[in-house]
Amino acid sequence: MPLRPRERARCVRCTSILYRGVGADLNRMAAIIMATLLTFLIAQLCPIVGVDFNGQHTSSTLFGAIGVLWSEQMEAVAAVVFLFTIVYPALELTALLYVTLALRGGWRPPGLNTLLRMVAAARRWSMTEVLMLGILVTLIKLHGQAKITPQPGLFAFAALTVMLAVVVAYDPRRLWNAGDDVAVPPPPPLHYRPVAGGPAPLVCHACGIVAADAGIRRQSCRRCGKALHRRRPDSIGRTWALLLAAAILYIPANLMPVLYTHALLGGQVDTIISGVVYFWRTGAVALAVIIFTASILVPLLKLAVLSLLAWTSQRRSSWQPHQRTMLYRIVEFVGRWSMLDIFVITLTVALVRFKSLATITPGPGAMAFCAVVVLTMLASRAFDPRLIWDHAEPAPPHPPHPSNQPQQSGEPHV
Repeated sequence: MPLRPRERARCVRCTSILYRGVGADLNRMAAIIMATLLTFLIAQLCPIVGVDFNGQHTSSTLFGAIGVLWSEQMEAVAAVVFLFTIVYPALELTALLYVTLALRGGWRPPGLNTLLRMVAAARRWSMTEVLMLGILVTLIKLHGQAKITPQPGLFAFAALTVMLAVVVAYDPRRLWNAGDDVAVPPPPPLHYRPVAGGPAPLVCHACGIVAADAGIRRQSCRRCGKALHRRRPDSIGRTWALLLAAAILYIPANLMPVLYTHALLGGQVDTIISGVVYFWRTGAVALAVIIFTASILVPLLKLAVLSLLAWTSQRRSSWQPHQRTMLYRIVEFVGRWSMLDIFVITLTVALVRFKSLATITPGPGAMAFCAVVVLTMLASRAFDPRLIWDHAEPAPPHPPHPSNQPQQSGEPHV
């Protein structure tokens, strides 16, 4: 039986939250998703902010800012920003709206499994909330140098950030359950019961059902077709390779220029560190701390933590599995926020285009830093946190917390 609203199911070993009980009212979901998609379109089509400097005016949409970055020979960075801020949110919203409207109408849409798996993948890389913080940092950075005029896109992005947080609260796995209810012919019943003896079951991380281990080399989920693995293939090797590449690029990312400023009174070269110093000296201490944490400290800690996790797992260590699992959760949560500086660079380059008076262009450090962020996020995805528990001592039995215990639901412990 699915969890009721506000109920949570936790792993009895590492206490991670496996499922959250959220209401699955398809009418409400469709209305919220449709409103969010309309807000997304407004945010993309309208200028975000206007900048006036010595009688000259510039403004830009997000798509226009990405185009400026592309024209400055930063095609790779422009493509990453385009994917994280436009493509992935659009894929998530359109796929969710299509599936929700179809299920609300009582029919299972073609390609349901592919669409919901695409939604789960897009959520991991969608960064609208980081972009919104980047917009605010850019406005504060330019406020003392030019006149700033808010445009409709700014308010649309603020509303979109809040609305996407509501959309993310809906678990796509509940839509899989709704799809099973309207499927013709109905799928085989899914029995929720403890597995006694034999090999441990395999969990599908896409649709959430548990399957018995058939003992074959390539086993797929019988509901959504995703490949099932007891452990991700070559997890540690791929994690080390990505971490090594990120560590090599981390030094030039912080030492090489990320912005070049060309003005009548001379030029200026800015690195990530000089940007932190600038905000600190101008009294914006909070912003200096945010940029230092997101752009310098977080990538470094991600490299250190993921290296520790890969090394201890490779040595089959049983040392502090709970603490290592918590470290992995923190890395997964904060990883996306390192893109803050890339979004600030994108908007600054697009807005400061005053011909001979002042122009800002991106530097090679921006490309190196963008690569560091993407590589560390890929390394985090490549690492399998289940390796932490492979050689840990069995957890002593303990009763579940009352707030997490389903009420007469008959749901098995996982």
